[in-house]
Amino acid sequence: METNKFEKIDKPSVDSLNSILGVPFPVLDDGFVRVIDYMGADESIVQAARVSYGKGTKKVSEDKALIRYLMRHDHTTPFEMCEIKLHVRVPMDCWRQWIRHRTANVNEYSTRYSLAIDSLQKTAPEQWRLQSKDNKQGSSDFADTALGVVLSEEEENLHNIIKKAYQKRIEMGIAREQARKDLLLSTYTEAYWKIDLHNLFHFLRLRMDPHAQVEIRSYAKVIGEKIVKEWCPIAWEAFEDYKLNSQYFSRREMKVLSFIQTNKNLSEIKTMLNELGFYLKHEPSKPSRELLEFENKLAKYNFIIPWKE
Repeated sequence: METNKFEKIDKPSVDSLNSILGVPFPVLDDGFVRVIDYMGADESIVQAARVSYGKGTKKVSEDKALIRYLMRHDHTTPFEMCEIKLHVRVPMDCWRQWIRHRTANVNEYSTRYSLAIDSLQKTAPEQWRLQSKDNKQGSSDFADTALGVVLSEEEENLHNIIKKAYQKRIEMGIAREQARKDLLLSTYTEAYWKIDLHNLFHFLRLRMDPHAQVEIRSYAKVIGEKIVKEWCPIAWEAFEDYKLNSQYFSRREMKVLSFIQTNKNLSEIKTMLNELGFYLKHEPSKPSRELLEFENKLAKYNFIIPWKE
């Protein structure tokens, strides 16, 4: 009689993640993130990757080395074998950015069926940020605290006006789906958010970036450092090394780096930069945004920037 050729498989379980199931991690003034459920772990990534080799293929590397190889070479499918479901409480303006990542399964709290959550994100006087002069969608330094005090008082007054108007409509019997229409974007909402590890890493790479808005960056930092790091520590380390803290150079940037290794003539270097389009056409002496970003990459790692000396 033929014996069963399939080995018994145990479902992966992560003790450190099990210990925080359902535990809310505070974010902002009244938000949170907590783990509801998960499937898979580091060993699931390895298992999915090795099934491709077929029966009889030798084990070519240890689990950690294999996961790092997969991450390093963008073999993403094995990471999709892990999934996690989070319960998040987040301001609506932040949620609008979050929900643009269309690679998750989402079920959000509905103010059409239920009363709006009685909580709005507040801004402390020292937390008002000024508009960036270089980036239309970003902020830069903080506003003066004296100005912040005025703005925070105005914010509180506005919150009270909107909350009273909403409550009045509800008490008068106005339909919830219509009573909600003037709610502020600072109103907190809640959602269940289920996503696989590959797409979660993509979310974290974008939203943990220093250029991401502070509020959503706060959530991403908690998800990455408090949850994913506990769930899949080997994959998280590989992600930190090869994605989160790595640096990419374009073809044009690599041409410049290669050129300056053998040519120290400043005039020729600037000529090359100009020919490659790193300076504005209508202002040949003014660096383009691409060149400024290139310079920031080099400065981050203390590389010498000869054309700035």
